[in-house]
Amino acid sequence: MQSTRMWTIAIVAALASALGGTAMSAQDKYTVKVPGGLGFAEFRGYEDWRVVSISHNGDLLAVILANPVMLAAYRAGVPGNGKPFPDGSRMAKIHWNPKKLETFPTATVPATLHDVDFMVKDSKRFADSGGWGWAVFKYEAASGTFTPGTTADMPPQGNDAKCGFACHTVVKMRDYVFTDYGRR
Repeated sequence: MQSTRMWTIAIVAALASALGGTAMSAQDKYTVKVPGGLGFAEFRGYEDWRVVSISHNGDLLAVILANPVMLAAYRAGVPGNGKPFPDGSRMAKIHWNPKKLETFPTATVPATLHDVDFMVKDSKRFADSGGWGWAVFKYEAASGTFTPGTTADMPPQGNDAKCGFACHTVVKMRDYVFTDYGRR
């Protein structure tokens, strides 16, 4: 528990550092929305969610967070027990560009924020995409703003709530979720 809290505090501190005080005032991120899809506002408070896992995706570092509904499902064994995540489950995946820690060069730590990805389980709203909705919001450090992902991004984002469906179909048997819960 203590190490999870320390990771969460470190990650939130890194995010705050990456965004910087002036960037925070440059845009109210909770007004940004994927056209025809999810909005940042639907994930208000994600910064305080618990850590599910961390990952190293290509050139990016990431932390995967879950809201209390999804975290309870993970702790009950979902998706490994074959059950789906309940409606209301939400995830956030925060990606950073990495850098070597100046005081401990063998350590790699978050540098600038790259993007924030979201998933929400709502089987009625997203019935035609496995019950899940997705959104990707790229971060532009120079302007301190977020913008929805587009088809020009890697991987391409369909710019709607189904943007993650094509990639996530390979884990359909896991209720479209790649991430395992990191045991404590």
